[in-house]
Amino acid sequence: MHTQTSNSNTIKQVSALLKQARHIAVLSGAGMSTESGIPDFRSAGGLWTRDMSLAEAVSIDYFRANPAEFWHTFKSIFSIKLVGNYQANQGHQFLQWLESQGKRVRILTQNIDGLHQRAGSRDVVELHGSLMKAVCPNCQSYYDLQYIREHPVPLCLKCKQVIKPDVVLYGEPVPHIDLAFSCAAEVDCLLVMGSSLEVSPVNFIPRISMDHQIPTVLINLSSTRMDRGFSHVIHAGIGASCEALLQEMNRA
Repeated sequence: MHTQTSNSNTIKQVSALLKQARHIAVLSGAGMSTESGIPDFRSAGGLWTRDMSLAEAVSIDYFRANPAEFWHTFKSIFSIKLVGNYQANQGHQFLQWLESQGKRVRILTQNIDGLHQRAGSRDVVELHGSLMKAVCPNCQSYYDLQYIREHPVPLCLKCKQVIKPDVVLYGEPVPHIDLAFSCAAEVDCLLVMGSSLEVSPVNFIPRISMDHQIPTVLINLSSTRMDRGFSHVIHAGIGASCEALLQEMNRA
């Protein structure tokens, strides 16, 4: 169970833990990418709290009923025109650095922005899909981001049906969740970064590690309802926290 300590003491403890760990799982949420300029839709100032109807607008039911309106709203919410211009930040780079040290780092991400891959991480499980592509619900043909950008309502070239972004919409099951649960039970350490842990079933991932007595670390700007269950908690920005961890781990 987590006991309150200063961030500086916790940085030292987490650094020691990460140094010893050979197999690390990382659950990353929206807060992981806010320092790259991507909005956190669930934060206190995010779009989700200003207009709860957005949850309806990105549902599978809305896509099926109003595909043209769905795409208009979807592109506006997720700034499709800007997606390819976002850059990985210190948090993404730190995880790639851990991998470069010979550690096995599996990233279980709630994010759909592709920034972990852009930073060079090789083992990334996109639990909620990716903005980088779309798929035809009929023939399963895939289309890239450029094609999505070029067409207000992108149609499948083969079927002429409206294609769907390759992300998990409200009302759809989460792919790879069983893989994530298995991973959480087998690692040396679970690191949760930038997640409010409000979304089910993803918020069960740290519970599985806790149940298996695996050390768990939370790095998040604000507190969550699950803080007390973590071995270590750092309430600070992702970039600053990862820079501090990197410096500590590089000490002789």
